[in-house]
Amino acid sequence: MPEPAPGTAELHAAAPTPLAAPLPPGPAAPTDRTATAPEGMVALPAGRFMMGSNTHYPEEAPARLVSVAAFAIDRHQVTNTQFAEFVAATGYVTLAERPLSPAHYPGLPAQLLKPGSMVFRPTPGPVDLRDLSQWWAWTPGASWRRPEGPGSGLRGRKQHPVVHIAHQDAEAYALWRGRRLPTEAEWEYAARGGLEGATYTWGDEQLPGGRRLAHWWSGDFPWRSARPGGATGPAPVGSYPANGYGLHDMAGNVWEWTSDWFTRDRPDTDGHDTTPSCCAPDSVRRDGEAASVDAHAPGPAVPRKVVKGGSWLCADEYCRRYRPAARRPQPVDTGMSHIGFRCSA
Repeated sequence: MPEPAPGTAELHAAAPTPLAAPLPPGPAAPTDRTATAPEGMVALPAGRFMMGSNTHYPEEAPARLVSVAAFAIDRHQVTNTQFAEFVAATGYVTLAERPLSPAHYPGLPAQLLKPGSMVFRPTPGPVDLRDLSQWWAWTPGASWRRPEGPGSGLRGRKQHPVVHIAHQDAEAYALWRGRRLPTEAEWEYAARGGLEGATYTWGDEQLPGGRRLAHWWSGDFPWRSARPGGATGPAPVGSYPANGYGLHDMAGNVWEWTSDWFTRDRPDTDGHDTTPSCCAPDSVRRDGEAASVDAHAPGPAVPRKVVKGGSWLCADEYCRRYRPAARRPQPVDTGMSHIGFRCSA
C-alpha cells in the first residue's frame, strides 16, 4: 500500500446510505457529558486513554497511555453556514483568498502566487497511486466559497463542512467563537467515544452488519466513485451515526486541524505525550514548530500541524486513515478540498 505525502488525499469517500441514528455509547462513555457543554458542543470529563496504534502506520506508534483534562468539543465539523456567519461579522479573508507574497515564497512561479487552493480532480482512469499530482491541482480562485474553483459555489452545501481552511483560518474562527482548536490528544480521546483501543470510532469491524458508518471513498480511487452519479466531495455534517460520545464525523468526511505541531518524537520514557501544543511554553512551542518542518520537501520551509480523522478521499487501496489513531502532517499555510476543523473549549 503506497504511503501518501503530507497534505494529500487519503482514505475516504461516500457511503451508500448514510444512517444518522447514533451508535450505542461505548463502555467508558460518560453519562453526564452534556451537563456543562456550550451550545452545539459535548462536554467530556478528564480521562486517561490508550493513544496511538502499534499495528497501522509508523507515525501512529507507539501506543501509550495519555491523560487529558476535562474539555468540550463541537458535535460536528464547522459548516459553511457557520463560517459564513464569522466572515460576515468580521470581514475575515482566508489564506486561500489572499495572494502570496513573493518575499515569502521566492522562486515560486507567478501563477502560483495568485489566490487559490488545492482541489481534488478525479482522473480519467487508473493511475500510479504514488503520484498524487495526478489528482491534486493547484486551482486559482478555489476557496471555501468556491470549493472546486471558479464557477462552483455553496448552493446545496450550507451544512457541508467548510473546506480550503488553513490553520490560521481555523484559529481565527475559533477565537471569534471564544474557543480554540483541540489538541491531538483531546481529538483522539473524543473520537474514540469510550471504546478503548478500537480500530474505528464505532468498534473493530469495518462494516458492521454491512453498514458504512463514515464517509470514505467508495469505488476505485481516484478515478471512479461509486456514489450516485459518480459524486465526489464531503457529505453534510451529521449524515452518519454519532460515536459513543454523541460526536459526528470523527472518522472521514474531512480532515480536522489540531493545535499540535507534527513530530514523530512524541512520548517520553514515562509514556506521557510530549507533542508541543498551543498551551506549551513559548520555547517548547518554537522547538516543536522547527521540528515539524519537512527538511526534504521542496520550496519554503513551512511548519506542519497534525490533522486527524481522514476524509472522503480516504480509499482502502491507498491508505486507511479513517481511524482515531491516524494522523498526518499538514503545512499550516495549505488548505485543501478535504480539510476542515471543529472547535474545543
